[in-house]
Amino acid sequence: MLTILYRGPLASCDYDCGYCPFAKRRDTPEQLRADRAALERFTAWVAAQDIEISVLFTPWGEGLARSWYREALVRLSWLGNVRRVAIQTNLSCRTGWLAEASDRAALWVTYHPTQVPYERFLPKVRSLPVRHSVGIVGDPAHLADARRLRADLPPETYLWVNAQEGRVYSDAEAAEWTAVDPLFGYSRHAHRSLGLPCRTGDSVISVDGGGTVRRCHFVPEVLGNLYDGSYRPALRPRACPLPVCDCHIGYVHLEPLGLYDVFAGGVLERVPAAWPPQVSRSGR
Repeated sequence: MLTILYRGPLASCDYDCGYCPFAKRRDTPEQLRADRAALERFTAWVAAQDIEISVLFTPWGEGLARSWYREALVRLSWLGNVRRVAIQTNLSCRTGWLAEASDRAALWVTYHPTQVPYERFLPKVRSLPVRHSVGIVGDPAHLADARRLRADLPPETYLWVNAQEGRVYSDAEAAEWTAVDPLFGYSRHAHRSLGLPCRTGDSVISVDGGGTVRRCHFVPEVLGNLYDGSYRPALRPRACPLPVCDCHIGYVHLEPLGLYDVFAGGVLERVPAAWPPQVSRSGR
């Protein structure tokens, strides 16, 4: 089975988050046409394969604001060789189209408190007909929003917290976020990864709009091209060449962390295998 992290040229977003450089960019009509053509080429390639494939779309911008990403998610979800297809999204789009997708479609949803009214976001999430996780950045200014969301979401919905880039959390601060997300500890610190075995470059690859294949989004070395098959001879077990890995879509594939067990069946959409956590009556 091959897992593909796909990131096309799309970089525009309908939100304006202060920490995100792409939120201020508008793609030109030519750039949007190029992104659509690249995605349609990729979708056609997946459909033509005789191996089992899982896909996570990780666009710099907001993909589901564009019809071609919605169409691709639905189409891929019905292909016999696709185990899972998921996308990272702010969920600003309408959601009725998800009824057309199979149960192999999933969403990785991020809540941005400064960008969308809570009263609009919560009902949309609660009515989603596909597997999903919901998350928030661990900005202290958003702690109250995170607590409110955790209280209002169904217990079976996993609410993850990403450590804010560049922030060092005290133990007391980390405890507050861990009360919201019991798995926050994985995000709190960057993981030392140099020399550790990682599935990227073997059963997991990153693909851009032109079909260039790399082991992951964070290692620039090119392994080949998806469309001419030149990447295949380069696939093999390998160790991470970077000192640290601090992004979930990277370190989830580090073998020593064991996160394929934690998220068994839900690695791409960030849904833990056992959720909500089981707590005994004694509290242990």
